[in-house]
Amino acid sequence: MFKNKDRYLSLILVMPSIAAVFIFIYVFIGWSVRVSLSKWKGLTPDYTWVGLDNYLQLFADPRFHVDIRNTITFTLIFVVGSIVLGFLLAVLLDQGLKGEAFFRTLFLFPMAISFIVTGVVWRWLMNPAEGSRMSGLNLLFSYINFDFLVNRWHTTPNWGIAAIALAAIWQMSGYTMALYLAGLRSIPQELREAAQIDGASEFQIYRHIVLPILTPVTLSALIILGHISLKVFDLIIAIAGKQLPLDVPAIYMWQSTFDGLFYGRGAAIGTLLLISVAVLIIPYMRYTLKSESQL
Repeated sequence: MFKNKDRYLSLILVMPSIAAVFIFIYVFIGWSVRVSLSKWKGLTPDYTWVGLDNYLQLFADPRFHVDIRNTITFTLIFVVGSIVLGFLLAVLLDQGLKGEAFFRTLFLFPMAISFIVTGVVWRWLMNPAEGSRMSGLNLLFSYINFDFLVNRWHTTPNWGIAAIALAAIWQMSGYTMALYLAGLRSIPQELREAAQIDGASEFQIYRHIVLPILTPVTLSALIILGHISLKVFDLIIAIAGKQLPLDVPAIYMWQSTFDGLFYGRGAAIGTLLLISVAVLIIPYMRYTLKSESQL
């Protein structure tokens, strides 16, 4: 009797949270999908059914092609750069470096600030101006006679989005470092010692022992960084504003919805972003649940 009473009491306590999640997440997702299937344009709601017309128009839109290309470029550079740099930093800190606590805090600090702040700082660092107006990294390269590194950064045709990915790598590599450092510290020292006794080099230990053990960490970092890159918006706006060569789906969605009042198109872009994130997260969740069930 008391067990049933506690069960009902617990259910009553969590019902407000369940209701809030259901309404403000799942109901709004369903509403957005419904809007994406309508021809709503303007401030007056218009739920006239148009089916997949908004989606078909998007895939035929040259601007959306630019968005997809920029997203792929940004994702590849950002995810690979953050994982590689984060792993290297973790390996360095795992060597018993003196002042490890200071460097660990230093590497993690960029993660504590928002993408807006990062964008403002890197907008100055990647100032593409030349001559007397040169500043930031270009001025540093010029001062140390590395003139071949002076470039136009985010204003470079076709590859400007890659420069913005550098700012994202700077911010998130510390987070990846923390993930890998925790994974490295969980590896038994006996495994490394046994490999050394068998004559394995340090490179072979990392190649055949450490990296395979850290596969779940790499997968987690890949999922987290991947979904961040798909939704990138504020970093690009802070660095370069709204420019077509640097356009991504999130910016297109904002302009379609709030600037152009094309609510149907904006909802369609948002739905596609949701699907792209789900493609990353759902397999990861299944893998995690499967791994936990096997323990």
